[in-house]
Amino acid sequence: MCSRIFLFCLIAVFSINLSAQKDDPVLFSVEGVPVHRSEFEYIYTKTNGPNANFSKSSLDEYLNLYVNFKLKVQKAKEMKLDTISSLQQELNGYRRQLADSYLIDREVTEKLVQEAYMRSQQDVDVSHILIKMAPNATPADTLKAYEKAMEAKKMLNSNKPFDAVAKMYSEDKSVAQNEGHIGWVTALFPNGFYDLETAAYTAETGKPTGPIRTDAGYHILVVNARRPARGEVEVAHILVRLEEHPDQIKARQRIDEAYEKLKAGGDFNELAKEYSDDKITSNKGGYLGFFGINRYEKEFENAAFALAKDGDYTTPVQTSIGWHIIKRIGLKKDQTLQMMKSTLQNKIKQDARFELAKEAMVERIKKEGGFKEKHTTLNNFIASLQKDTSNTFLTYKWKAPDNPSKEELFSFGNAMHVTLGDFERHLQGASRARQQNARQGVEEVVMELYNQYVSENALKYEEKQLEAKYPEFKSLMREYEEGVLLFEVTKMQVWDRASQDTAGLQVFYDKNKDNYNWDSRAVVSEFSLVESAKEKVNQIREFSKEHNPEDVLESFNGDGPEQILSFKSKQYEKGRNEMLDRMEWKPGQLSPIEINKRNKSYEFFKIEEVLPPSPKTLKDARGYVVADYQDYLEAEWLKSLKVQYKVNIDQKVFNKMVKQ
Repeated sequence: MCSRIFLFCLIAVFSINLSAQKDDPVLFSVEGVPVHRSEFEYIYTKTNGPNANFSKSSLDEYLNLYVNFKLKVQKAKEMKLDTISSLQQELNGYRRQLADSYLIDREVTEKLVQEAYMRSQQDVDVSHILIKMAPNATPADTLKAYEKAMEAKKMLNSNKPFDAVAKMYSEDKSVAQNEGHIGWVTALFPNGFYDLETAAYTAETGKPTGPIRTDAGYHILVVNARRPARGEVEVAHILVRLEEHPDQIKARQRIDEAYEKLKAGGDFNELAKEYSDDKITSNKGGYLGFFGINRYEKEFENAAFALAKDGDYTTPVQTSIGWHIIKRIGLKKDQTLQMMKSTLQNKIKQDARFELAKEAMVERIKKEGGFKEKHTTLNNFIASLQKDTSNTFLTYKWKAPDNPSKEELFSFGNAMHVTLGDFERHLQGASRARQQNARQGVEEVVMELYNQYVSENALKYEEKQLEAKYPEFKSLMREYEEGVLLFEVTKMQVWDRASQDTAGLQVFYDKNKDNYNWDSRAVVSEFSLVESAKEKVNQIREFSKEHNPEDVLESFNGDGPEQILSFKSKQYEKGRNEMLDRMEWKPGQLSPIEINKRNKSYEFFKIEEVLPPSPKTLKDARGYVVADYQDYLEAEWLKSLKVQYKVNIDQKVFNKMVKQ
């Protein structure tokens, strides 16, 4: 029986995101309902992928499939299935899910992925001055940090050396070593540093930029240079660690010895095991995996990225921890957007920039939608809660008034009007949020929930505009609707009838019974012996050659409570059991002894009888018969639909699609 999920997999083949245009001719129509060439070409190309050769035979095949699809949808509409409330509710549910993801993906995720991809194609050399500040800093502390950052920037703008200003002002712990020079970095920056990343990729080279607020505080940023991204390199290394060999001369001699053996044709993996002091990687051939810029010391990074091709290795390279020989295994560079898309999506959705972009989208919707607020209504509501002597608002006991207020709270043009009563009902449902944030006070809790409520309604408002703004969304929703209709009409006309029409099924079976036959079948006794009696298995197997299963059990189980041997009688059709198919199909034949890994029992089976090919009863073949009956009913149904509805195909339009 076809499931709705399976049907939608089929419908996906026919999903359309191209809207008909003036120069887009009608390829065919069903009862006057047009289907444009672009629609069909999209389906054909998507279904066939690289095999879409636009040959006449393949186009004919898919045109027939799509005409049949449209015929069934036309029947569903004639039956007014599109007016059934349960199906309308189902479609509305699909729409809500699709609209939410469509809007967020289109306006937030896709833009951020594109931005992140473009940024990841460049590395940026940056220096910064950090004035630390807690994320929840008071206004006074925020102002103090800002003013200090501005002082530093003013000094830089007066041509004071960056390193001197950084040492004077920066609160970054590393400033004593790097004088504020971070070095080469690439997108994506750590979570909470999106604004700093944006500045790094947009600021003018050599010019102080900021103050820029991040989770760490205020930054003054200077972009020193930009270059094409190095990407990620996959390496293995041999490490002679200085702490393991305090005598530097001997340490160098050891790495040189490994290097000479490598040059003489030695195996890198074996040399890593022999010489490397990196206990984590030495037994894995020194494998470190992929890494990008700014992860390891510059000497190590530069040497690794300087290797020209896979398999090349460096001369000994010194870092603060010792001497390395680095071998390049692979390189990830110049990856396409499609190759990086999934990884970038996952990272972005876990980054604060995702919420920032959603907030920006909400602000755009509010501006374009003519958003208006009734501040007086909201302020009066907050004041009434503060005056309430019962003080229940921040507890689970608070309930919205029985008579909801009809005062307007906010609106989006003439399309959406939200009342105070609507908001009160929302607040009642947000009991957990009211209690969790109770320490903030009534006004703060109301304002936080109000802003969230406005954002939710902004998205609802925008979702209602999707069909008008985006023709492809309108087309996609039409496909969902047609999918729901196709499922219901096929269920009624084919699937339910095939499973419920017992008389029709019997007639169909009687006419086609020659199609349902058993191949040769073996009647098999399957013996199973417990592990504790395994020494008897050969004796039992030999005894079973001349005795029936009941006698075998009686002879070896005895009268005691412990039953060491059991058997099951089964039938196997030829070609359905690998062990049987390797044996001669003859009564008395025994299989080899095998150990059941699950329960450690010892098992073998014996062919008791071989049944010749014979017809299957309807009961035996019911699954196959029902499936074939469904196909028969669907074919007959399609014949009737082609008589009932007029189909016009424009052969000239079709011929213009043929390329071979």
